[in-house]
Amino acid sequence: MPRLCCRPVRNAPAIRDAAVPGDVTGPTARRVQRHTLIVLSLTQIIGAVGSGVVPSVGVLLAEQVTESPVWAGLARTGSTLGAAAAGLPLAALAVRHGRRWSLGTGWTVAAAGTALLVLAAQMSNLILLIVGLFITGVGSAAQLQARFAATDLAAPAGKGRALSTVVWVGAIGSVLGPNLGGPGQWLARLLGLTDMAGAFLLAVGFLLASGIVTALWLRPDPLLYATRLATASPSPSPSPVPGTGHRRRAGLGEIAAICRTDRAALLALVAIITAQAVMVTVMTMAPVQMSHHGGSLTVVGLSISLHILGMYGLAPVSGLVCDRFGTPAGILIGIVLFLASSTLTLVDDADLTAVAVALVLLGLGWSFMSVAGSAGLSRAVTDHSRARVQGLADTASNAAAAIGAFIGGPLMAVAGYDGLGVLAAAALIPVGVILGRSRRER
Repeated sequence: MPRLCCRPVRNAPAIRDAAVPGDVTGPTARRVQRHTLIVLSLTQIIGAVGSGVVPSVGVLLAEQVTESPVWAGLARTGSTLGAAAAGLPLAALAVRHGRRWSLGTGWTVAAAGTALLVLAAQMSNLILLIVGLFITGVGSAAQLQARFAATDLAAPAGKGRALSTVVWVGAIGSVLGPNLGGPGQWLARLLGLTDMAGAFLLAVGFLLASGIVTALWLRPDPLLYATRLATASPSPSPSPVPGTGHRRRAGLGEIAAICRTDRAALLALVAIITAQAVMVTVMTMAPVQMSHHGGSLTVVGLSISLHILGMYGLAPVSGLVCDRFGTPAGILIGIVLFLASSTLTLVDDADLTAVAVALVLLGLGWSFMSVAGSAGLSRAVTDHSRARVQGLADTASNAAAAIGAFIGGPLMAVAGYDGLGVLAAAALIPVGVILGRSRRER
């Protein structure tokens, strides 16, 4: 049984895999993949603690600064727009310099943005809040890209499991993050800060630590190593490894062409976008809804933690379902869970327990649909365009989520939280139609 540690794997790009160029199942490639999964898992845990502050504390800070629950969604909108804006630049950085540079940069920039949130909370400053939330979103983009990094050296039949492993371990940090309000209050009193400023200050440390761990230990770089394997292959066939031949850029026209000709790629892309948009729109307004019905900061944080546990806790099951039964099966389960969440919200949106359970179902729906879509996209796009297609998928999904978070407040003010759930269910229609057509064509 080999010892696994977080020290860089030495001499990895060399000789042992030379007998089978382009083979991601060679002994050295497998060793690099194990090391990569360990480092990615560690950074996901640490970084997710910092990123997890925004869904709970960030939303409450936005409501406090704007003095209006209608604009509480500003917190999620700002961070999600930041994630959308960072998706393509981080993907381009990964193609040029590798995952270590792109992920390390993402976590470090997010730490700088969260430092601005400390000032925003302390000064109750709207400009600092908006700018800080936008920059903090870069960390979410890094967190999303890490799941694709897990598939760089994974065998085709194991991409779902590799991706879901990294998503799953991120649950540890994501569950802890929303609960930094309590420790943050202690630190704030110690340093003479406001309670929310203390929570954001703790988040800065976690995000910075994740960037440092990535920079020091994600060696050899999985994307660059995978590219070397593909380049060494004598076969002229398209490589199943992302990043190869990156001189040709995957633009929007090329992505549209891929989706027109490949129903599997279209289904995967729409599933990723839909899952993110539906989940973010509903989850963003949940803390406000609970607060209005007597939920304390602790109750809100616990409920968001349960929601995030639903998002990540069963991710390995989502990956297994996707690998064994295919992408459509995972997406179908996600649709059913999303509908169950909306139904429970419609039954009683004033009961804190009902809202919390609906949030768990919302997280589970996101898990199945997002993991299935992400793994399906990694399989469907098997040429040099994959890394950029992944970046475009993250950008599109975060842009849709940002719109949902932005309009979530006004929609809830007009239709109520239960009405918001109904609208979220209606947003599932496009992916359901594409899924139905793809199943009929099989």
